[in-house]
Amino acid sequence: MSSFVDYRSRVGSNPDRQYKATLFQSGRLMLGLNCLEPGQSQHAHTHADQDKFYFVAEGTGEFVVGDEKKIAGEGMVVWAPAGVTHGVTNTGTARLVLLVGIAPFPHS
Repeated sequence: MSSFVDYRSRVGSNPDRQYKATLFQSGRLMLGLNCLEPGQSQHAHTHADQDKFYFVAEGTGEFVVGDEKKIAGEGMVVWAPAGVTHGVTNTGTARLVLLVGIAPFPHS
């Protein structure tokens, strides 16, 4: 796997649910893309031992982290510490593209 990736080459869609693509992965970190079409959601969930961030590369979404709910658009970073419930819904009119990082990432 190359150490250089243009995220736009990995953007995609799935009509039934969010589209995911891995950019980089090791035993310590996973970086990927989550792409959601208007109205699609990543349902609230937790990662018991993993921190997670979303960087909004394109679009707008409503994020839930614990008891907090907020709209975030391009350029915003959303942080979900380990054990805290989090999720996102594309509330915009265009595709929502999120750079996602999870650490530590368990060995496969």
